[in-house]
Amino acid sequence: QFPLVESGGDLVQPGGSLRLSCLVSGFTLEHYDMYWFRQAPGKEREGVSCISSRGYIIYADSVKGRFTVSRDNAKNTVDLQMYSLGPEDTAVYYCAAGAVGRSCMFRLDMDYWGKGTAVTVSS
Repeated sequence: QFPLVESGGDLVQPGGSLRLSCLVSGFTLEHYDMYWFRQAPGKEREGVSCISSRGYIIYADSVKGRFTVSRDNAKNTVDLQMYSLGPEDTAVYYCAAGAVGRSCMFRLDMDYWGKGTAVTVSS
């Protein structure tokens, strides 16, 4: 059993939308800041969004206005709604959990990582 399991990745046409979901198990979600990262082929993993345990939210400049992150501590889920997708959004998207107190900094030394879900934007 893995503590973070992503789902929702798919092939989508440019301009389309997708909703990714991260199911949390094995730890108390409300005690962690939750992140979405992505890694495109041949590129480094980059931070996409963070939603802190208190609901503070940040987005990478490249996705501002197009992506929306949310969390439901009661359901143990963290979602990433993505709109107006373009080929530049093609990547494996990872959910990650970081202990409270990191101020939503996009660091790679997270406490937990999911295995990722692939998003491909292509016509």
